[in-house]
Amino acid sequence: MSYRFILNGPHARGRAQIAIHRAPDGYVVTVEEPKRTVDQNSRLWALLSDVAMSKPMGRMHTPEEWKCIFMSACGWEVAFLPGLDGRFLPYGYRSSKLTKKQMTDLQDFIQAWGDEHGVVWSAREEAA
Repeated sequence: MSYRFILNGPHARGRAQIAIHRAPDGYVVTVEEPKRTVDQNSRLWALLSDVAMSKPMGRMHTPEEWKCIFMSACGWEVAFLPGLDGRFLPYGYRSSKLTKKQMTDLQDFIQAWGDEHGVVWSAREEAA
């Protein structure tokens, strides 16, 4: 049996408390910040695509490579493994594990960096 509660009001908190009281010994309870949203994820890839297409400082990387570069610059561990074809593959901290706040911070960093390096944003209102 598995339950998931989003603590968005007294009713949800009450239901969570009831589930905790009824749970058998050995069950696990985790309370965590919400993960990034689908909209945040879409915006992240739009920002990364804009950076890749702008080729700042003559650097040509894919959006996925830029994501690793920016995540590393923001302090999240990212490493690369050599692939079978000689290309390097990223592994390590994934953006899907970021909280809403962490995702906002990452996007703010990408936008600020891009503004400083002449990135042309495809939709200024989305990048703001």
